[in-house]
Amino acid sequence: MAMTTRIMSVTMPVADQDRALAFYTEVLGCELVTDVEVWPGARLVEVVPPGSSVGFVLLPPDSPIPVAVRMGTSSAEDAHARLRDAGATLHNDELVRMPGVPPMFFFADPDGNGLVYIEDAPGNADRATAE
Repeated sequence: MAMTTRIMSVTMPVADQDRALAFYTEVLGCELVTDVEVWPGARLVEVVPPGSSVGFVLLPPDSPIPVAVRMGTSSAEDAHARLRDAGATLHNDELVRMPGVPPMFFFADPDGNGLVYIEDAPGNADRATAE
């Protein structure tokens, strides 16, 4: 079974989230799917282009939320162990667990690019490829 199920979203650093949100929705025609304060001072804004299953996460450069490509995985716990065993740079010793949010963790590829694995609900990968 593949460890990566799909690309979920790509982070784009933005100077002003409200200005970026207006551009992506009003000019580019993207749909706002998420605008929440994950924890105090950490606002997550995600838009999705029409017909796409991959979104853009619009984050200020100083956000505590990592700038990263977010990918689905069938088991965050197994993926974390596999990457740890492979010597990958993990930014979390353990999975991040928050109420109402799937388990996840942040890591880097060999070139330092930020990546996040988020445990994907069964069937989401199949649905994403069918869209």
